[in-house]
Amino acid sequence: MAHHKSAIKRIEIAARNRMRNRHYISMMRTMLKKVRSVNNKAEGEQLLQKASSTLDKLVKKGIIHRNKAANQKSKLSAVIKKLS
Repeated sequence: MAHHKSAIKRIEIAARNRMRNRHYISMMRTMLKKVRSVNNKAEGEQLLQKASSTLDKLVKKGIIHRNKAANQKSKLSAVIKKLS
């Protein structure tokens, strides 16, 4: 257990940030699953646009790395492109 006041504060802040990050990661995963499960190309393109926007916001907040977001967007667009 931490003894210094600053160390105790850092532990509290880290816990708060961890909870916030878990929320954002969960939201991202749910959105990715929605895009992958769609069968209609028009609906898929709309969901892809929302997912791309969400991924960009997470990169801006520092939740995920920009290369991870780029890889996810690329994979999702390939899934949507395969739909007819």
